[in-house]
Amino acid sequence: MKWKGVMPAITTAFKEDLSVDHEFIAKHARWLVDNGCTGIIALGSLGESATLSFDEKVAILETCVRALNGRAPVVAGIASLSTAEAVRLARAARQAGCSGLMVLPPYVYSSDWREMKAHMQTVIRSTNLPCMLYNNPVSYKTDFLPSQIQELARENRNMVAVKESSADARRVTALKALCGDRLAIFVGVDDVIVEGIRAGATGWVAGLVNAFPRESVALFNYAARGQHKKADELYRWFLPLLRMDTVVKFVQLIKLVQQEIGMGSERVRPPRLVVTGAERKAALETLKAALKNRPKTARRVNRIRPDPRVRSAATQTL
Repeated sequence: MKWKGVMPAITTAFKEDLSVDHEFIAKHARWLVDNGCTGIIALGSLGESATLSFDEKVAILETCVRALNGRAPVVAGIASLSTAEAVRLARAARQAGCSGLMVLPPYVYSSDWREMKAHMQTVIRSTNLPCMLYNNPVSYKTDFLPSQIQELARENRNMVAVKESSADARRVTALKALCGDRLAIFVGVDDVIVEGIRAGATGWVAGLVNAFPRESVALFNYAARGQHKKADELYRWFLPLLRMDTVVKFVQLIKLVQQEIGMGSERVRPPRLVVTGAERKAALETLKAALKNRPKTARRVNRIRPDPRVRSAATQTL
């Protein structure tokens, strides 16, 4: 398992009856890897894992593993209300053939360092798979400080990476100072990726990559190689879209973008509902402006056949 490059937090596709669309998930996973992504992360926040049953989660992991068939690693997002269920899912992910885990704190209960450390450590030690700690204080109200992350890494050999979603590039600098190369540091917020790489990050758990993999990979590579002019030019074009990853309805917006370019459906499970009114209009205007000025270096994207049941205003204009 190599923790580097662009790894999509893949969305979970649903059929019209809101059951899981395994056929599309498999196609989507292959398409993302075909376009340069280095792995797939399933069951993250963007994957609506909180609305999935345990059996649905395991089935999605199995679908992704079969679809990629060893071409790229599948990482399982491990999030649960209870430590016991998180451990059970971690073990099921290993059985399903996953190459690694992305471990989240409990997504309702947020407490002190003693309790959060105990939860994370119990999950990480429940398997020999390499693990990524997911730090997202904005969404989960639990903030793992750099010194605490260092402590977890020191005490758990199979904790090898961290997804830093505090949106503060200084956290990357602090982690590098404390841990050196002991941990692979991934940026987990789309609109701070260039800043994060310049601070020392070596990976990106990305959101808009679900619709724009070629652009995401190109941006990451430009920034990682120090091609600042190319990175900054592509970043300026991409930022209005990337900012969709930073708002409460990021799942709905990213799925809407997927639908509009012919790479999925905007269907979400309640309590989420598809965006409407002014929110929808603004999102579509942002997307259309981006498509009109799409960089030439990233236009040639390997495609999969769009869902014929979904009509797309944006794709009809391409």
